[in-house]
Amino acid sequence: MELKIEYLPLQELKPYVNNAKLHPAEQIEQIKKSIEKFGFDDPIAIWKDSTVIEGHGRLIAASEMGLETVPVIRLDHLTDEQRRAYTLVHNKLTMNSGYDPDLLEQELEGIQSLDMSEYGFDLEFDEDFEPTDNTYTQKAKIPQYEVEGDTVLIDDLCDCEKYRELFREIDNSGVSENEKRFLRLAATRHIVFDYRNIAEYYAKANTEMQELMENSALVIIDIADAIADGYAVLSKRIRDLKNES
Repeated sequence: MELKIEYLPLQELKPYVNNAKLHPAEQIEQIKKSIEKFGFDDPIAIWKDSTVIEGHGRLIAASEMGLETVPVIRLDHLTDEQRRAYTLVHNKLTMNSGYDPDLLEQELEGIQSLDMSEYGFDLEFDEDFEPTDNTYTQKAKIPQYEVEGDTVLIDDLCDCEKYRELFREIDNSGVSENEKRFLRLAATRHIVFDYRNIAEYYAKANTEMQELMENSALVIIDIADAIADGYAVLSKRIRDLKNES
């Protein structure tokens, strides 16, 4: 069907209360920078009563930027079940592929007037990395954290100050318990993990703790998982440190 772009007052749009996609503060800042530099070129999809189907991150960014109107497309032809499904499918499909590292590097080198690190393109690549077996034949460039052997306390692994502040504010509010439960979950996006300290802590942790950290994707040792999930991996230096201890 032919889609028509409309411009609606921001206040008329209703975020879907059960939207499962997280939107960390860092991502919202990146969306805001994108809108500022390139414009609001990706309409928000809405359904019947102006409930957002996809575009919650853009909605939050637009609100923080003080925009009065935003472009939208209506998907009223979807059933309620289809609308729920598409909310999940749209978000999942954007996560189902990564970048060709060589072409990505080539494109980034051709962009001189913009700071692409503002949009998350700021990973350091290990130029010397090569697969250790024949499972993957394509050259891989994986971001690594070099472990120096520093002593790191568990409290140094993340910054929870903003999260605790929001948690107290939510607990003291007059909203319903269901709303508080949702807001507490949303507040976790303000927890900032220090992956360099996490790497240091992992190197000296016991086996059970290491397995739990791996299961939580705080660190990834297996290169297959690293390629599949796109997380940072630790260098061979971790194993060397473990052998020295």
